[in-house]
Amino acid sequence: INTNPSSKYKDITSNSDLIHSGPPAVYQLKPKKEKFGTLTRMTVGEKNLNKTNKTILLVGETGAGKSTLINALFNYSIGVRWEDEVWFQIVKEEKKQQAESQTLDVIVYEIFGFEDKTLPYSLTIIDTPGYGNTKTIEHDGIISQRSLEMFQSEDGVHEVHAVGLVMKATDNRLSDRLMYVLNSAMSLFGKDLEKNIVALITHSDGKRPRNALEALETGKTKCAKNEENQVVHFLFNNCQYENQTEVGDLKVVNEISERGMLKFTAFLKESKPQRLEKTVHVLNERIRLTACIQNLQEKIKLTELKETEIRQIQEKLMRKVQKTNEEMKEKYEKNKSESEKKLSLLENVENEMKQLTAEKSQLLDESYQHVVRLEQIALKADSASTVVHLDFLIEKMKERGDTEKVQKLEEMRSRVDDGTKAALRYKHDNETVSLL
Repeated sequence: INTNPSSKYKDITSNSDLIHSGPPAVYQLKPKKEKFGTLTRMTVGEKNLNKTNKTILLVGETGAGKSTLINALFNYSIGVRWEDEVWFQIVKEEKKQQAESQTLDVIVYEIFGFEDKTLPYSLTIIDTPGYGNTKTIEHDGIISQRSLEMFQSEDGVHEVHAVGLVMKATDNRLSDRLMYVLNSAMSLFGKDLEKNIVALITHSDGKRPRNALEALETGKTKCAKNEENQVVHFLFNNCQYENQTEVGDLKVVNEISERGMLKFTAFLKESKPQRLEKTVHVLNERIRLTACIQNLQEKIKLTELKETEIRQIQEKLMRKVQKTNEEMKEKYEKNKSESEKKLSLLENVENEMKQLTAEKSQLLDESYQHVVRLEQIALKADSASTVVHLDFLIEKMKERGDTEKVQKLEEMRSRVDDGTKAALRYKHDNETVSLL
């Protein structure tokens, strides 16, 4: 046993806060913090442009264990072993749940200067906000916007070597909530990222994570597959920072994580960088589709108001005509100018109505084009964020008599899988609850 756990890492511990004496001794790192809009960058060490860097993007639900995994990746990269009786946190574990439920910012962790300790490369780890927050799912839509800002920003991230879909081994494979999380996460990406997406299974006991893998199958999740056509996945437990009094049990689960790290970092070493242009296009299309639908719905409301206004003016004109049949010609002449004003107003409102109808038709066509484009480039074309609009678009296309586009949209709707249907149920139920 190491009697002086910090001696091996004195350069790191000297610039860290001891938050638990252990064993293991737990230190909170003090990374350099930079803010670029909604993007936060936390950096440990100095970047060496001559060294290889690997970028990991983590996505998953709130509480899946992304923060713990980031800390484990840091400790593994600097060579921390069980016997060292030390643990470092780049993410504050004790505030993990609160932070994941509230923050909508993307945080990028950079780990430089430890190349060749364990890994032949430095690490960049992107932590996205958690999906499926228990209080509200409204913020889930903002994740797309935040991700887009990160991928487009000059100071952001423009390529990744791996996308880690973080899941608990204990997750219920039939949960609508889990289907919603998987569906939302996969809706972010372009088709070209499929071979870079892997499952990172947390809370593992070392056995085959049957529930998590079946959930991925049910959700038709497109990701990297091995020679047996099975989802590429890696197992982690990450209890290394817990008190090592029950040495036997904790050492066993630590070995699970060490094996997982060894295999995952080997995958990273061989993984080719994937540019994010197509993913940026997917995110833009989804955001524009939502905006088009909202504008279209607003135009429909305005059209209904104009229709009511036209009816009211026509009724007043009809009443005036009836009066002229009963009254003297002199009285008619006096009211003639008033009728002409109403006719002029009616003409103006009818012109506004024509303009609104044209705008509605244009927005309907634009919405349709966004849906078609997503089908071409998105990894998850039939995600809940797209399918939720199909019935509305089909109804409006039918009203316009556009049978060809109706047929195309109905074909897309018929291909919706069980995972997306479950995601839609969860989305609908939680949106309903938030309105109560």
